[in-house]
Amino acid sequence: MFEFPKDYSFVINSAPTVLSRAGGLATRHGDVLTPAFMPVGTQGTVKGVTPEQLVEIGPQMILGNTYHLSLRPGDELVASMGGLHRFMAWDGPILTDSGGFQVHSLAAMRKVTDEGVSFRSHIDGSLCFLSPERSMEIQKNLGADIAMAFDECPPGRLGRPELETSVARTTKWLIRCRNFPLGEHQGLFAINQGGTFIDLRRRHLSEILEIDAKIPFQGFAIGGLSVGEPKEEMDALLSEFVKELPADKPRYLMGVGAPEDILFGIEQGVDLFDCVSPTREARHGRLVTSLGKINIKNAAHKNSDAPIDPNCRCYACRTFSRAYLHHLFKAGELLGLTLNTIHNLSYTVGLTQAARAAILNGTLPEFAQATRQLWQTEEIK
Repeated sequence: MFEFPKDYSFVINSAPTVLSRAGGLATRHGDVLTPAFMPVGTQGTVKGVTPEQLVEIGPQMILGNTYHLSLRPGDELVASMGGLHRFMAWDGPILTDSGGFQVHSLAAMRKVTDEGVSFRSHIDGSLCFLSPERSMEIQKNLGADIAMAFDECPPGRLGRPELETSVARTTKWLIRCRNFPLGEHQGLFAINQGGTFIDLRRRHLSEILEIDAKIPFQGFAIGGLSVGEPKEEMDALLSEFVKELPADKPRYLMGVGAPEDILFGIEQGVDLFDCVSPTREARHGRLVTSLGKINIKNAAHKNSDAPIDPNCRCYACRTFSRAYLHHLFKAGELLGLTLNTIHNLSYTVGLTQAARAAILNGTLPEFAQATRQLWQTEEIK
């Protein structure tokens, strides 16, 4: 039985002689056994599913987004409603993105300076400003269990000189975030940047650790990957760099959610993952399974009485056929999108849970090999 300490903390429950880790993160709103995948609830909802359905799916922590929730409905309104947990009826832990990714994704609508980011709202075009202090204030109002430091997330192919300027700015912003008083139950994660330049990653990590030595962070994230760089470069960086992050704090790989990338990250010692891809792909009929990926829109599934995945016990797989899900998608029925989402999230969350069990049993290499072999199974796509 895994025992959590009473205070906010992270402990490792697996052998220190291997890179992969099984650990546990204790928060006021519940405990998180790692490795774990966190579904993204950008605007206070994980798209397509209810909180009750999420409980059955089994994620232990979900995400909210500082940028989006501050614009609509507004962080002060959420605070007046008792915080994001009560507002969206989710009792488990919540991590909030700082808004830094929007610095990357809304490039055409913003201006970045050392003070912060000026941008036009994507909702009504009004002028807004997001600084490290404002990001922390929003996350404090939302009541997140884990707040992310405000960073500048650069595109994947940014040149070295521009990337160095961006990383230096992220360090300055990190100091300002660390100096902002959050709620007593809230932890703060630092975000490491540096693209695929490992020397720049190491330099930035040393700067983060200097700040950490004065006022400790509760975790460390790797940002700025899966943003346009070749997958081979991301994997090479992770295989060298993850093990250099502090071993006594959770390691969070931001924005990475493909099953093959999650499994690789776990093998390198990553503890936490998040991504919109399981829910987004579900809405397009693209499903992840233990036998590889399928597209439920394809005519090959029109007459199939098989479940999405014979090895999955989620509500969608134990109840409905591929033919029914194919019909729902073609008919434009919203239930189809919900069932697809239930499955994709169940498979992704289940993958991290199965990997944790394998780590504790000392069989992760065998588990990883068997999982990858199944993904290569010849099947109707």
